[in-house]
Amino acid sequence: MRWLLALLCSFVAALAQAGEAPTLDGKAIDKVLVLKSEHRLHLLNRGEVLKSYRISLGKQPKGPKLREGDKRTPEGFYWIDWRKTSARYNLAMHISYPNARDVEQAKAQKVKPGGMILIHGTPLSAEYPEWYFHTLDWTEGCIAMTNSDMREVWKLVKDGTMIEIRP
Repeated sequence: MRWLLALLCSFVAALAQAGEAPTLDGKAIDKVLVLKSEHRLHLLNRGEVLKSYRISLGKQPKGPKLREGDKRTPEGFYWIDWRKTSARYNLAMHISYPNARDVEQAKAQKVKPGGMILIHGTPLSAEYPEWYFHTLDWTEGCIAMTNSDMREVWKLVKDGTMIEIRP
């Protein structure tokens, strides 16, 4: 039933953005798919992968996020719900973690689920160049990309877009 609601919301969001959404090869992005095991973020249109990017994950990349501070990237279905420019990470898009399932699991274990999971760029630092970050898992649970990739995703993915994060 949840997948049906998610599909309906995705369809409504796509209709609301029709005509004004940027496209890639004439196709609007209707879903973001993250495959943690492959360190890949895919932009999709109706299930077709239009573009892929290499990503970095939380410092503990295996397994779903279980609690605040565990340095894991969540797994499940979420939404890109808002965005901001960030002095620390350049551009950042917020992922609607935790969802209802994440909250229930955290309650059952009597822990906080955490939050502020973002797709973001990498710091600009004289001490650590961008390529240094791009080759390892270094975030606190976020999904990081090179700044040029993040600028492209920022332009192509609208708020309200579904994101699925798989192991």
